[in-house]
Amino acid sequence: MAAVTIRNLSDEAHRALKVRAAQHNRSAEAEMRAILEAAVRPDSRLRLGSAMATISRAAGLTNADLEALEPMRDTQPAKPMRFE
Repeated sequence: MAAVTIRNLSDEAHRALKVRAAQHNRSAEAEMRAILEAAVRPDSRLRLGSAMATISRAAGLTNADLEALEPMRDTQPAKPMRFE
């Protein structure tokens, strides 16, 4: 896991962070992790698998449709690119 150091945090922000952490019954470090996670991974983010499932349901696709494609699928391993 990565470690992060935050420099030049004002005393007021540090105190507010400790108060917020106490309100959520966690340490200041755990509170900072929660804040950063919420900032970079919001609940409203697009999840690719969920989006694809929604689109396929809207199009009326079923498992039988996918199974019909299986015999046509290329089963050969991919060859790595060559840069010669």
